[in-house]
Amino acid sequence: MTQNHMGQDSGVSRRDFLRTSSAGLGAAGMGLAATTSLANTDHTRQAQGERRVILLFLNGGPSHLDTWDPKPEARSEIRGPFSAISTNVPGIQLSEHFPLMAARANQYALLRGVYHEESPIHETGHQLINTGFLFRGGIERPSVGSVVQQLRGPRADNGYVVLGGRLGNTGVNVSHGQDAGGLGRQRDPDYLTASAVLSAEPTPTVERYGRTSFGQNCRAAARLVESGVDFVTVNMFETVFGQVSWDCHANGGDLSTTLEDYSRTVCPMFDRAYTALLDDLSERGLLASTLVLAVGEFGRTPQINARGGRDHWPGVWTAIAAGGDVQGGRVIGASDRHGTEPKDRPVHASELAATIYQHLGIDAAAKLNCGRHQSLAIAQADPIAELMA
Repeated sequence: MTQNHMGQDSGVSRRDFLRTSSAGLGAAGMGLAATTSLANTDHTRQAQGERRVILLFLNGGPSHLDTWDPKPEARSEIRGPFSAISTNVPGIQLSEHFPLMAARANQYALLRGVYHEESPIHETGHQLINTGFLFRGGIERPSVGSVVQQLRGPRADNGYVVLGGRLGNTGVNVSHGQDAGGLGRQRDPDYLTASAVLSAEPTPTVERYGRTSFGQNCRAAARLVESGVDFVTVNMFETVFGQVSWDCHANGGDLSTTLEDYSRTVCPMFDRAYTALLDDLSERGLLASTLVLAVGEFGRTPQINARGGRDHWPGVWTAIAAGGDVQGGRVIGASDRHGTEPKDRPVHASELAATIYQHLGIDAAAKLNCGRHQSLAIAQADPIAELMA
């Protein structure tokens, strides 16, 4: 086994992972050619019943225990330094650093039993969340956004946009799954900046999201789905090195994020931008047709490490779903009392992709011709039936 920047044995060597994964990143996006038309498209073009998706990809892996699955009754080295607060839905608690989310718990559902059983490195979770598959046998699976473009047919504008930059170095040089893979460059996303999308808006609208890159990228995502883009991914962070992110090892150096950074920066940034996005979509009549899914690639270790941080843990974590047919104010699944593994209703990471397809009216059992690898299934799991019930 190999040691990696998680600070623990991965259980699967990087060599094994590289051997079974496709090498390298997908081709570059199609550039900014569509920017003007995306920004200026008549907003009335989007029929309110036409389904869209916004995926908030929380690169780095949020600690479930310090965010949306607190364990206030656990001993201190498990529950961590934060208190749990009540929400506007009786029985649902969040970390104290999400007061805006707590006031809107009726708007979203928490999936507290998400898990996978692959190597606990960022890239396995990246691939599973973005494509629904772990890449094996040299097959680079297309992202869900690229599949949606392929199956929904040609469009005047790109139907798949990534905001927040292309995912960069997270430890292993393999695809993160956000490009088109074998579908070819024509189905890669447009990698856009918020400034390329946004036009002037009243200051209160700008401020409600927060003057952070993530906040303004969420605002841009709302404008893109309003203009008719089918699938928008917002990468909250491009990398886990040299910056504050969700990757809270507290190692110092390039991996310097601590739980104090969660309380001061990362959690308030998400709390503000996420709730502004839901409010904005709702006010514009778009939330009922737009699935908003927020998820990272894994959770964090149930026990705080010797440095006061937490390491990688794909055994269980939390995803947040809102919009579309999602019934808010609910918790689906649960982790055990220490946040170690699912206690009931486990949700494999690949089920999230199948659920996105269901929201868009795409048959998850459909086949897809993908370069030399013919007739690949677009999903390997069933949609999460309880989420839309």
